[in-house]
Amino acid sequence: MPTAIAVTSADLVLPAPDRHTPPAVVLHPPGQLDLAGALADTSALLERHGHLVAVVPPWLPTATVRRLHTVRAILETDRIALVDIDLPPLATALLVRQLRQLSVCDFSPGVIASAARLLSHYIHAGALLGSVAKLDRVPVGLKAHARSWSPSAQFAVLAHPTPHLAKLTGSGGRGAHAGGSALPPGPAYATHLTFARGQLASDWVAAELAPAWRVQGVMENPLPADSPAWWATAKLVEFAAAIPDPSVLYQLVASVRREECHWCGLELIGDRCGFCAAPLAAPPPAGTGERTGPSAFAGAPRPRH
Repeated sequence: MPTAIAVTSADLVLPAPDRHTPPAVVLHPPGQLDLAGALADTSALLERHGHLVAVVPPWLPTATVRRLHTVRAILETDRIALVDIDLPPLATALLVRQLRQLSVCDFSPGVIASAARLLSHYIHAGALLGSVAKLDRVPVGLKAHARSWSPSAQFAVLAHPTPHLAKLTGSGGRGAHAGGSALPPGPAYATHLTFARGQLASDWVAAELAPAWRVQGVMENPLPADSPAWWATAKLVEFAAAIPDPSVLYQLVASVRREECHWCGLELIGDRCGFCAAPLAAPPPAGTGERTGPSAFAGAPRPRH
């Protein structure tokens, strides 16, 4: 059985793009399942799949994160990876789907877990917002704050990989645009664009952004429940562009040198083990003046079209 990929909310499980992609496992929060039930479910998953990789976004309630760590500690297992990924909700769902696609490949569980950080570099995530007055995810100038009070104001915001904010001109519908260089910078490789509507009536993402980014496909999905809080407004259309082709994802991961974790012995790529979080090399003794090198992902491979 492939390594199990887990999330903490069902709305982070996007439809499988093909019949080969397995579903994700939903780990229920404390309010839905008691500790005994969580231990039993997780034990069954490990028995069936061998290893479990759970994506843990930073917006989760403290009780949910504590439950995940408690289950791993009580089971006394090194076969559960809790992967911290700081992406907007829709982009997180896309990353989870990519990990599901890779889980059926010939990668070891350690490589799959540490691949999450690598693949996150290739996701462009943003939103069309009706207000940036409370947004703290990207820098917002005083002028943008002031314009947020206008009922017709709309802003194109890119949160990842590089923060970007531009006010749209026009009504925000098909005729709206963020002219020229004000458009959020898009990926330089083949992607599909996924978007999800909140309480904002606009087709700008599909009609304007998708052609500008030259995406190969556009798909609409329901808005994740945590998106309004993440973007600090319910007036939004969230979007994310990601690599859809499993063969390209495979090439990306396979092209990175694999190492053995000096702590738990699992394979890893990058500079940190996805299961035990140990760094690739032990840090230098304090006071030696030595500095660790750059992340192994700093020169990450470029996707092939």
